[in-house]
Amino acid sequence: MQAITTGLEGPSPSSSDSKQTAAASVAKPAAQAIMDKQMMTSDKPVVAAAATTTTATTKTKKSKQQTMHYPFWFGGSASSMAATVTHPLDLVKVRLQMRTGDAPKSMSGTVLHIIRHNGITGLYNGLSASLLRQITYSTTRFGIYEELKSRFTTKDHPASFPVLIAMATVSGVAGGLVGNVADVLNVRMQHDAALPPAQRRNYAHAIDGLARMTREEGFRSWFRGVWPNSARAAAMTASQLASYDVFKRILIRHTPLEDNLATHFSASFLAGVAAATVTSPIDVVKTRVMSASGKSSIGQVLGSLYAQEGVRWMFKGWVPSFLRLGPQTICTFIFLEGHRKMYKKVKGMED
Repeated sequence: MQAITTGLEGPSPSSSDSKQTAAASVAKPAAQAIMDKQMMTSDKPVVAAAATTTTATTKTKKSKQQTMHYPFWFGGSASSMAATVTHPLDLVKVRLQMRTGDAPKSMSGTVLHIIRHNGITGLYNGLSASLLRQITYSTTRFGIYEELKSRFTTKDHPASFPVLIAMATVSGVAGGLVGNVADVLNVRMQHDAALPPAQRRNYAHAIDGLARMTREEGFRSWFRGVWPNSARAAAMTASQLASYDVFKRILIRHTPLEDNLATHFSASFLAGVAAATVTSPIDVVKTRVMSASGKSSIGQVLGSLYAQEGVRWMFKGWVPSFLRLGPQTICTFIFLEGHRKMYKKVKGMED
């Protein structure tokens, strides 16, 4: 009876507790597993969203690098600023290339001769024409070159030197065509004071010279010497702009220098040496053709130069040409890099 009663009353408390404990131990891992799965599932959108945000940010940065366009006029502005610094050197170079008779043969002698006869302000004869030249010629060549670079190259995949030369050559030819009339005025106004009084044109400024050229010589005078000038512009742009980019890239990659003023100065100095060497022969021919009053073909000028001076004419005035191009190139690129830095700061795109 006792056994039956015990069976009817149910399991003992100790047996029930052990079963409950066992059930709880089985239920807890199962519940924990379900919760972990839910948490992992809920985390996936967060991780995916974070990954999407990172990818979008990367794409945005990359697209900014690919579509970075500086204003077209930066090159002309920087070149005009540089011209105000280096104009006296350009004036001396033209006088040495065009010297005749008893004119001084050295750079220092030419400077003293100008000051003695025209005063200190004589060193800035033709400045208005020089600025007009930079506004037309340099704005065009720099603008087209930078536009081509921004369209066909990226920061991670820069153009090779031959490609840069091709871009610069095209840009230089375009700049030479656009700025030819200003170049004619520049040469004439710089050389005018060295002529006998009866032969001087006495242009008051660049606009006066432009009007008188058109009235007295016709519209065709705007394109006097256009082909040697365009050839020089192509050679100048290729040897100056393309070499600057390459020298800057080499200095940053293979030396401790960074993208700073020291690098800009070094790269522009080397670019000035390259530009002076490449353009010196073309510059002599261009100056002779543009300063002539009558019709003079390139062949006639070359024949006359060779007959008078032999092959030495090719580098006549190289030293003053370099002494002008060196500082002018340095100033131009330092001013240009300053323009770029300010533009990035204004746009909130500083490196």
